Amino acid sequence: PTLLTATSCYIIAFIAAPPVDIDGIREPVAGSLLYGNNIISGAVIPSSNAIGMHFYPIWEAASVDEWLYNGGPYQLIVLHFLLGVASYMGREWELSYRLGMRPWIFVAFSAPVAAASAVFLVYPIGQGSFSDGMPL
Repeated sequence: PTLLTATSCYIIAFIAAPPVDIDGIREPVAGSLLYGNNIISGAVIPSSNAIGMHFYPIWEAASVDEWLYNGGPYQLIVLHFLLGVASYMGREWELSYRLGMRPWIFVAFSAPVAAASAVFLVYPIGQGSFSDGMPL
């Protein structure tokens, strides 16, 4: 369910998300296709600098419009994606354990997962804001 949530939110945000106030200075940046970007220049814009490192689920915003304006879909996509991939790796380990195999697939796929975690979670934490994360 987490990977499906991340994928569906990414597709919807890439196509139709409104501009996001990434720097917290009331100058929104548009990244979706419906706001003039093409398939090359389109992106899901990171959360606003005004949010910082705070967890920003939908129910914390006053309205869905505010959540979209502050870049809530970025956190939803990144956190659901990382949780889903970590769970999938656990399933790989469990399957190899139950079949009496060595967990080489789990070990092999842990490097790209560590890289994705570093880019989408560790670096923004080090910078102090999800607004410094890489656009999706």
